[in-house]
Amino acid sequence: MRFPNPRQVRDSHEARGEQNHLLGNQLTRRGWLSRTGLGLGMLSLGAMLAESRAEELQAAGPSESPLSPKPPHYAPRVRNIIHVYLNGGPSQVDTFDPKPMLTRLHGQPLPTGNLSTERATGALMASPFTFQRHGESGLELAEIFPHLARHADRLCVVRSMQANTPNHEQSMRLMNCGDERLSRPSMGAWLTYGLGTENQNLPGFVAMCPGLPVADVSNWRAAFLPGIYQGTHLDTRKSSVGELVENIENGRLSATDQRRQLDLLQRLNRQHQGDHPQERELEARIEAFELAFRMQDEAREAFDLSRETSATRELYGDTLHGRQLLMARRLVERGVRMVQVYHGDVQPWDSHDNIKDNHRRLATEADQPIGALLTDLARRGLLDSTLVIIGGEFGRTPAVELVNGNPGGGRDHNHWGFSVVLAGGGVKGGFAYGATDDFGYKAVENPVHVHDLHATILHLLGLDHTRLTFRHAGRDFRLTDVKGNVVHDLLA
Repeated sequence: MRFPNPRQVRDSHEARGEQNHLLGNQLTRRGWLSRTGLGLGMLSLGAMLAESRAEELQAAGPSESPLSPKPPHYAPRVRNIIHVYLNGGPSQVDTFDPKPMLTRLHGQPLPTGNLSTERATGALMASPFTFQRHGESGLELAEIFPHLARHADRLCVVRSMQANTPNHEQSMRLMNCGDERLSRPSMGAWLTYGLGTENQNLPGFVAMCPGLPVADVSNWRAAFLPGIYQGTHLDTRKSSVGELVENIENGRLSATDQRRQLDLLQRLNRQHQGDHPQERELEARIEAFELAFRMQDEAREAFDLSRETSATRELYGDTLHGRQLLMARRLVERGVRMVQVYHGDVQPWDSHDNIKDNHRRLATEADQPIGALLTDLARRGLLDSTLVIIGGEFGRTPAVELVNGNPGGGRDHNHWGFSVVLAGGGVKGGFAYGATDDFGYKAVENPVHVHDLHATILHLLGLDHTRLTFRHAGRDFRLTDVKGNVVHDLLA
């Protein structure tokens, strides 16, 4: 089993090469010897051990890649994830959570009183959009998502999501890394650590964003996991393959000469690693060189959208977000474990003012590409093996936000209750789970914390969230911290 219990994890770390030789209060044999020698004797012993380690590494040759596929804990329902991140916090009551009472009491104070928010809010504000039932399930969606609505019977809408704070940075880290305050590995890093990836010529985890979101690279970091599991960021404002993936081509050396050059470099790196066996970052760097070399051919092909038919490109639309999601489909089709796609730079869905125009414009940008992605995955037989996640870091208030004491037509941040949409293998379609109160403010029926969502995602991939652990700083860490429950009611 790839992920034993914590005691087994501690006992096996030296063999796996994933931890320093000091594990809590336990020392490896090499660590004990290096600490008990004195003076010149210690220096001599250290030199001999380093030389021996270098010889071992060179004799062993290239080790199995840490990105090689690994067995899950049990049979998975899906193999890949596409996370469409609507950064900034889309309003649940204007997208996926209709509230007739909000319309009925528009302009009146909230009867139960406003919950704590980041900014001052006023009276209730009805949604400027109408909701309609779609598909055989009758799932209700706002009018601003006509393309997504065609897939209503494939959608699983969680209407009772909860986070911890009404701040972008903290809530984005929570959604992406399981902790809103400290440096923690991202979900994509945990997945590639736990399962590896099916294509050794492409990164296991890719994050696409036209620029950088709030909390920037912390959203796809590896933190204390080996660096090879960190997400590969693509700035999708750049359109050509050579711009998307820098230095993808070598204009001076043939592939054969590059291989010889890299082999020499790797032998030197392995020798250096033998002198510093406790620095696990060196292994990540060595693997990164190898991955970069292997990517030269396959990445160029994977990101070349001109290889798609004109009908497929038209389906997604010739827009930045359309191109992102088409690339996402091409990547999971080629075995990339997780692709995260940010809709816009920084936090476009952060509609503190004029939500009517802002949300309509943003939904227009996102709707056609998301609908195309679901259509394309389904017709290629990939939707059953891919989980698509659509949502942001929190929602928005049902009460209008006050701008300089006056209602500005927008909504403030709301972590008490919001919506996330799931689609694909393993989840119920045409299904709405949980509920917020009559005004869409707070989750009151079957609340789903972000930790619960993460536990459920890992479960769909065949991973027990309590067993996917990594020992760091004297404790066993996991994506769900010490919380989280699988929401079995969401599973098909």
